[in-house]
Amino acid sequence: MAAERDEIMTMDELAEYLKISKSTLYKLAVENKIPGTKIGKRWRFHKDAIDRWVQSGLAQSGSETSGEQE
Repeated sequence: MAAERDEIMTMDELAEYLKISKSTLYKLAVENKIPGTKIGKRWRFHKDAIDRWVQSGLAQSGSETSGEQE
C-alpha cells in the first residue's frame, strides 16, 4: 500500500534539505520561528509543514511566527 504520508525529518536532514547550517536551524527552532516539535532532547520536523512554511514566505521574515505555538 503506497499511501502518502508526512515525512518526519531530523535536524540534520532538514538542515541539508533547506541548505542552511544546523546552528541556524537550531536557533530558528528554539525561537519558534520554524514549525517543529521537540521530542525529548531531539527536534523533529514534518516535511509538509516545512514546505508550507517556505512557500508562505515566513521563512524569509521568520519573525512573524515568533511566540506562536502550533
